[in-house]
Order: sequence, then C-alpha cells, then structure tokens
Amino acid sequence: MTAVSGDIVLVGGGRMGGALAAGWLRGPLEAARLVIVEPDDGMAQRLAPLGATRVAAPGALPGGLRPAAIVFAVKPQVMGEVVPRYAHVGGPGTVYLSIAAGWPVSLLERDLGAVPIVRAMPNTPAAIGEGMTVAWANPAASRDQRAHCEALLGAVGAVAWIDDEALMDAVTAVSGSGPAYVFLLAECLAEAAVDAGLPADLARTLAERTVSGAGALLAQSGEPAGTLRRNVTSPGGTTEAALSVLMAADGLKPLMSRAVRAATERSRALAPS
Repeated sequence: MTAVSGDIVLVGGGRMGGALAAGWLRGPLEAARLVIVEPDDGMAQRLAPLGATRVAAPGALPGGLRPAAIVFAVKPQVMGEVVPRYAHVGGPGTVYLSIAAGWPVSLLERDLGAVPIVRAMPNTPAAIGEGMTVAWANPAASRDQRAHCEALLGAVGAVAWIDDEALMDAVTAVSGSGPAYVFLLAECLAEAAVDAGLPADLARTLAERTVSGAGALLAQSGEPAGTLRRNVTSPGGTTEAALSVLMAADGLKPLMSRAVRAATERSRALAPS
C-alpha cells in the first residue's frame, strides 16, 4: 500500500475525523504534517494529545500551504457552507477526500471545480482500527491520488472501491449503518437471555462476548459466514432448533433485506439536490 505522504488538512475533528487522525499518526505520518481545522475548543482539547497543528478556521491555515490531501470529515448538514471555503486551499496535486454521508461528488465539483475528488463511506469500527470503508473516485483523480486516499483510509481498517457512485447508497445501508444492526443483535440476544431466566449482567456479557467473538472468528478464519454457521449446527441439536426460527420464510433474511432496502432508500432521499 502507498504510504501517506505530503501535508494533510483534516477538516473536522469529530469522532470519525479524530479516528482518522489517530490512525494516520500511529503510522508514518508525522504530527507536523497534519493540520486539523476544528472550530470547537472542547473538541480541539480532545485532539491536543495527537500533537497535530489545530486551527479554528481555514483562514488560519499556514500561508503557502498546498496539501497533498484535504479531507472533509464534517456533518453533511454543514458541507454546503464548509466546502467552498477550501476551493483555493489546494494546489495542482491536491486530492479532496470526503467522508460526508450522502454528499455526491457532483456537489463537491460544483464548489471546488474539476479537481481530483474521492468520496468514501467509513464506519464506526474505524475508531479501533477495524473499520470498513468503500470509496469512489472521480475521473480527475489519478492512480497515485487514489492510492494516497486508500492509504489514508486504510489507516483505520479495510478499503474497497466501487466503479459506480450510485452504489454508495447501498454501501451506506450495509457497512455504514451495519454496526447498528450488530449492536441491536447483541441487545436482542441479551434480552432473550433474560427471558430465558439468566441474570441481566450475565445475559449482557454472554450476548456481547458471543457477538464480538463470532465476528472475530469470521474475520480471522477466512471461511464464508454460511460455512461457519453450518459448522456450528449439529443435526437435531439446539442450534438447528434456533435456526429453524431465524431462517423461516418470515425470519431474519427477509427482515434484513427490508431493513437494508429502507436504509438505501433513505440515503437516496437525504442526498442534497
């Protein structure tokens, strides 16, 4: 993977921005090469241990700065106000990387011009370096710039690319929102354990450790989820009895399909016009 190189301007130091910055600085990026634009003093204090330069507004960026990448990690609701302020911050070799959900590249191009842009959708496990990010690049982004963005995103987990930006809505529904589905599974499993007579503390521990352990096994084994499921299902056993409910015609599969479809449609509806 291409190393993170050049100066980086990170716009927004919230949860995802902070996770990205921490990931970059765990690797080969020196703190002196990272500038974080964060107007909130409280949030800036939480970022201070990283050692990067913090400024409150783009007008306070070091003079003559021509960063290799400008990364937008602010809420979609403020992108329309924030993005135009960086149109003249980049130079000929700058790539703009946006992780704002639902914000299409066409709107970034409207405010920035025909510049190299990569749109990405990370998810919350990036906070512990276990994220999943999917990215799409506009035609202006060179192979080296794509590789540079992959290195930035790869600092907090795995990265995959798509060839059609329209797929980003489905990506958002699966991996972007997906951690919440897993957390709900842990909640429901704990509640079912209590209903079965287990003490609440033990039920929560069993549910959370089972979900996290199964996820780790899935990640490390290299086996498809279906294979692992079959491996743990003995004919006529307890797991088979439970799966006969979860895999019924009205079970988990159609429910999950409806959930992902609803999230995909909502993602499309939220995209600014």
